[in-house]
Amino acid sequence: MPAIPRRVALGASLGAALSTLLPGRRAAAQAAWPNRPVRIIVPFSAAGTTDIVARILVEPLSARLGQSVVIENRPGAGGNIGAEAVAKATDNHTLLMTTIGTAAINYGLYRTTMPYKPEDLVAVSNIAAVPNVIIAAPGVPVKTLQEAVALAKQRRDGLTIASSGNGTSLHLTGELWKQVAGINLVHVPFRGSGPMLTEVIAGRVDLAVDNLPSSLGHIRDGRVRALAVTTPERSPAVPDVPTTREAGYPGLDATAWFGIQAPARMPAEIVQRLSQELQAIVKEPAVRAKIEEQGAQPVGDTPEHFAGFIQGEIARWGEVIRKGNIQLD
Repeated sequence: MPAIPRRVALGASLGAALSTLLPGRRAAAQAAWPNRPVRIIVPFSAAGTTDIVARILVEPLSARLGQSVVIENRPGAGGNIGAEAVAKATDNHTLLMTTIGTAAINYGLYRTTMPYKPEDLVAVSNIAAVPNVIIAAPGVPVKTLQEAVALAKQRRDGLTIASSGNGTSLHLTGELWKQVAGINLVHVPFRGSGPMLTEVIAGRVDLAVDNLPSSLGHIRDGRVRALAVTTPERSPAVPDVPTTREAGYPGLDATAWFGIQAPARMPAEIVQRLSQELQAIVKEPAVRAKIEEQGAQPVGDTPEHFAGFIQGEIARWGEVIRKGNIQLD
């Protein structure tokens, strides 16, 4: 058998050694993530429901990742400004606190100016589901959803219904109610839940749709009257308030939801790790309690399940938008 040249043998040995080291190096590189603070971009103003849910995650996620987690509020264009920033991020350390608006509704509303596509963002985990609640001003003579429908049909000009802004899930919940019940509801948009609730409490608007957390204190204090929550089951936060299904409108399910998305270019192993950490966080009793205090229900799911859910929401709300002929660009 011919002798193997020493130089070739050394090269073969070195190659074998490197082949055993490289997987370890790849694993070490993956394990090193994150190697700097992680940003969660909230595409709405501070103190809103999206911001509140995001801030609940900061401390436990930081502890699990071993890095600081910071919130950055980038409001504007119905959430599109902040979401676009995440879609274009390349640092693997930027996440989006996404909502029913930024992940689903906006694709139907901004048909020509939408700055990102569904495939630009990847689902990580749904975090919380928040009931919408239909409320009435104190002076409006209705106590139930059925009475509100009857009053809207009696009045020639219908009833006014407020939301926190054009194109929000609250606006579209009112539009869905209008379509399901066949009534005239005149939409009155405001810039946020705070100004909206001020006008409802003052009686200058008949009805409103709000995220339950924003209205909860006013409902409990009797400053507004809750007619129904728009979830399939009653909310533990307001157990005496019936659901829209119980009120006779099974097609009026409308849950606001808040989750985490990441840039589509983020490596799959990082997405999976983030999802696992977030699912574990949502199961922590202290975190669940904080979410439930906001009138929300903890979720926590896999990227695959969340992605399928988002696709269903895009289709569902796109149909409501088309029927209502709503467009914001």
